[in-house]
Amino acid sequence: MLGQYFYNESLRKTIIAFGSLFNDIQITRKDSSGEEIQTMKVPLAYGPKQKFITRLTQDPGATQQIALTLPRIGFEIQSFDYDPSRKLNRTIRQKKVSNASDKKLKQMSTQYTPVPYNMNFELFVMAKNSDDGIQIIEQILPFFQPEYTVSIKEVPEMDIVRDVPIVLNSIGYEDSYEGDFQTRRAIIYTLAFTAKSYVYGPVTTQQPITKVQADTYADLPTAAPTRVQRFTVEATNTVGGDGDDNFGFNESTSEWM
Repeated sequence: MLGQYFYNESLRKTIIAFGSLFNDIQITRKDSSGEEIQTMKVPLAYGPKQKFITRLTQDPGATQQIALTLPRIGFEIQSFDYDPSRKLNRTIRQKKVSNASDKKLKQMSTQYTPVPYNMNFELFVMAKNSDDGIQIIEQILPFFQPEYTVSIKEVPEMDIVRDVPIVLNSIGYEDSYEGDFQTRRAIIYTLAFTAKSYVYGPVTTQQPITKVQADTYADLPTAAPTRVQRFTVEATNTVGGDGDDNFGFNESTSEWM
């Protein structure tokens, strides 16, 4: 069973959906008179928080040609946890018939119910002054009460679209300013999220059954009996018929005396 290749991109789509929630956040800066002097879009990147803090501490004077600009948003996956409270019956299968115009090419695609997993994310907001950080946080918090639901087309070939709740678990705050006046300050907000996603198994396809044959014998197989009757049902190409029609079959019976 293991070793059969399939890739539904279930986890990848959840990661993309999570990141897309925060990829259009903007901040504005004003002068002492209240006039707007700058508007900027906050960059978003995937990576650990410590990586960006290290870049700040290694170049406190911003002497490199490309410095780390603030504010900035980043996120990363922390863990995957199985969620037994959302478990579905493992024997249930979802089915879909292909849309081929030729009935001979129609196939039945089947897939077992998905497995529930919680994806835990950590999102950090890094800013060099308090107002920039507060602006970003205030554009995030009102949408999570404490969850925000996104729709994901998880398995397109099976037409499966699922609403995935993303829950805000906690918010942390830290000010990494330490040392002399040359040290760059970084105010960091850390937000913990849980995405209640599903992981899907392989999709199997099979041709429709067009012929059924049943043989009847006079005794049990251990007695090596002779065949008495054969009953055959075979589908025919009925012009203009639909897949749900209950006609278009040939029945035949053969008997041996």
